[in-house]
Amino acid sequence: MKILLVEDDIRLAETLAEALADQLYVVDTALEAESALEYIRAGDYDLLLLDVMLPELDGISFCSMLRSQGYQMPILMVTARDTVSDKISGLDAGADDYIVKPVDLGELFARIRALLRRGITPLPPVLEWGSLRLDPSAGSVSYGDIPIYLTPKEYCILELLLRQGRRLMSRRAIIQSIWPTEETVEEETVKVHMRSLRQKLKAAGAPENLIETVHGRGYRLREIK
Repeated sequence: MKILLVEDDIRLAETLAEALADQLYVVDTALEAESALEYIRAGDYDLLLLDVMLPELDGISFCSMLRSQGYQMPILMVTARDTVSDKISGLDAGADDYIVKPVDLGELFARIRALLRRGITPLPPVLEWGSLRLDPSAGSVSYGDIPIYLTPKEYCILELLLRQGRRLMSRRAIIQSIWPTEETVEEETVKVHMRSLRQKLKAAGAPENLIETVHGRGYRLREIK
């Protein structure tokens, strides 16, 4: 079983990761929401162990964002705040369970086992647009039979566009989704990544205008005829 641990306290993260590894879980660790999102988009996790008090984007907001994007892995939230209102906020955001710091390892392992017993999380569906294929479970992209190797940001942008289909995505909306914790990302950054993404798609045989620019408004995938 594979677990993503999102905890900004480095010493605590190391302690929890080591304890989970001793229980024969495969553990990846992220210190904040942006890197956690890249892990999730590139891999397949059986459970997310998520701290509430994260820098920039808090755990409750991050949990809500993941659920809004269709991610269904069990989420166990960890917090130092033991109040009913905090627990309600976490559960309403989409968390499956809640544990309070300082974490008792025996209780943590029991809660993880209980969540994993609920059943195997269904794999996210393969996203397709004509001959373009993105498999979120494998983190792979191809056009026809030709694999396309993308950077993590290019992959995230393409996945976002595939999930939106013909709906327009402005550069600002793309920044908020792909760089949720960075306030200094400029719209020019999106243009640079988009240019590189288009070049790689074209090199694999995709139409040059597969990603359509609607000037002054944003991007979307061109309609397939």
